[in-house]
Amino acid sequence: MRATLGILGIAIGIGGSAIGIVFLLRGVIRHDAAALRSGRACVFVVLGGAVLAVGAMEWALLSHDFSIRYVAENNARATPTLFTITGLWAALEGSILLWAVILAGYLSFTAHRFRSRMEDPMVGWALAVGLAVAFFFFLFMAVAANPFELVKGVVPLDGRGPNPLLQNHPLMAFHPPMLYLGYVGFTIPFSFAIAALITGRFGEGWLADTRRTTLVAWGFLTVGVLLGAWWSYEVLGWGGYWGWDPVENASLLPWLTATAFIHSVMVQERRGMLRVWNLSLVIATFALTILGTFLTRSGIITSVHAFSQSTIGPWLLSFLFIVMATGIGLIAWRADRLHAPGRIDSPVSREAAFLANNLLFAGLAFVVLLGTVFPLLAEAVRGSTLSVGAPYFERMTTPLGLLLLFLMAIAPALPWRATSGEVLQNRLLGPAYIGGLTMVATVAFLTRDWTTVVGFGLGAFSLAAIVRETFVAVRGRRRADALGWVGALRRTVAGNPRRYGGLVVHSGVVVIAVALASSGSFGAKREVRLTVGQAATVNGYTVKYTGSHATKNDQKDAVSVDLAISHHGDQLGTYAPAISTFRNANQGIGTPSVRTGFLEDVYLTLVSSPNERGRITVGIAIQSMTVWIWIGGGLMALGTLVALAPRVRRGVTRPTAPRRGVGNDDPRGDDDSGGESAVARPEPVPA
Repeated sequence: MRATLGILGIAIGIGGSAIGIVFLLRGVIRHDAAALRSGRACVFVVLGGAVLAVGAMEWALLSHDFSIRYVAENNARATPTLFTITGLWAALEGSILLWAVILAGYLSFTAHRFRSRMEDPMVGWALAVGLAVAFFFFLFMAVAANPFELVKGVVPLDGRGPNPLLQNHPLMAFHPPMLYLGYVGFTIPFSFAIAALITGRFGEGWLADTRRTTLVAWGFLTVGVLLGAWWSYEVLGWGGYWGWDPVENASLLPWLTATAFIHSVMVQERRGMLRVWNLSLVIATFALTILGTFLTRSGIITSVHAFSQSTIGPWLLSFLFIVMATGIGLIAWRADRLHAPGRIDSPVSREAAFLANNLLFAGLAFVVLLGTVFPLLAEAVRGSTLSVGAPYFERMTTPLGLLLLFLMAIAPALPWRATSGEVLQNRLLGPAYIGGLTMVATVAFLTRDWTTVVGFGLGAFSLAAIVRETFVAVRGRRRADALGWVGALRRTVAGNPRRYGGLVVHSGVVVIAVALASSGSFGAKREVRLTVGQAATVNGYTVKYTGSHATKNDQKDAVSVDLAISHHGDQLGTYAPAISTFRNANQGIGTPSVRTGFLEDVYLTLVSSPNERGRITVGIAIQSMTVWIWIGGGLMALGTLVALAPRVRRGVTRPTAPRRGVGNDDPRGDDDSGGESAVARPEPVPA
């Protein structure tokens, strides 16, 4: 019953996608409004099929229907309800099913949003492209990754249960869906970019149509990446949060290109420039999501994050080739019409800074991509196994990251078109002094490691520039409208949420950068052997072993030890790292216990449980400023929400101000929204 419903849902998805594509193509080619409306209706049919399939799978998981192979391999009667539900994305077939339902949701939202513009060829082509992507994933499930395949032979009385690492922390309920909401969301700007190239309307109209969806997808991907780092920190027990694992890199790559796109969009909206850049970045971002899917789900790489070996690689590689060939081919076809109407007037301008920003993000993406796929290429060509580890990534990405941190400070302060030395001095001299003093203080009191010194200095420079920009704008609003500081701040942000949301996001990035610089220079790690009553001291923290206890349930057996932590005589509490052995695994899984502080974490792992003499081996790591990575991630999420807020326009006549970009020190005059720019208006539909 459940398998039948699931297969029916997949069939509806395939049929709805195919019929919708036919109707939409007929509509845009023959200008048939009825066909376009029918194609739009098919989008909601696809959503219905996806929801039916997901509902059938969740029903099968919760009811322990072990006649379905996926349920038998990724569920067990002892699995807690939370991890039973999250079993939907615990393995390859279920993760593709999650991808399909999220994609159907995005397409349905797009179809509803543009319901009054269905006769616009841009919308018709975009929905057709989106349905083509949906058709691939539904067909993919039906042929190569069927989540509703039945068990051959005798149906087991119980299943194997999820991978132990996927049922050891509640973050697994949030990290994969957030990543998928980010990954899949980039299908919408990709679809509109392809539609723009097909229709020849590759100006600024498609950017306005997809701005919010792009921000939503970027925000979800940002949160997903950071939740993955948090999960790694809380679950894997190695004391880190980012190890340049190929699967980690697979999520970072589209984030880098999408971040570059979000910045360069402002240049095209304001100046009509970087058209080829923006189209290329959107296509590259979507292509990298497919590449990431291939890396993580084909079994071609070995990783704690990756799924097992499978035969889906040729499917995903073929689809990736089609995406790249289509995008590059259309850009080449339209090359003679993609010339930008504007140009960079000065190397010291906001558009020049954004172009440099794009080049650095592209460089970062290339470095990460090369380090990720080079071992695979070497193995395929030479048959030898190579490894590219963290030293390569850290050595290559650190200089680029520091340059981006510098640009993050100066770019928002630069006017459009051109500037003067007086404006630069007014806007950047104070923050530069603060950054320089921070570097001197870091050398004098903390460390002489150059990356940490420069990182702290640029972080202080960036934060000071952000605070100054915001303060000047709020002060001007307060004087003009006779408001208090809180009211002026609210009015300022509401008048340009995109700009100030971006500044909040930048603040989060700076906080994360400073935390990363700190973790590379401070802290300590030790492994110690203790018996009951013994203690060890690391960096001023004393860890005392006070006892152990064992627990047993249907899901797992666990041994935990009680470790009392004190710091210079002050008791900080008792923490209990553990080793758990799950029913479907022979090897024990460590569960660290972390004492989180504003400046330092005490990270405890149980390396070996009590032996016959009662002795244990404990890993003690003092981690510097780790909590600030999660705080920075929260700021980035908050900034994204602010940037998504609608802009509040006021019908107030302002006094004449100096021309933008020349001598005007009021950031209210540097509007990033593109709303007042002539080139940002949607293009008329060609006759």
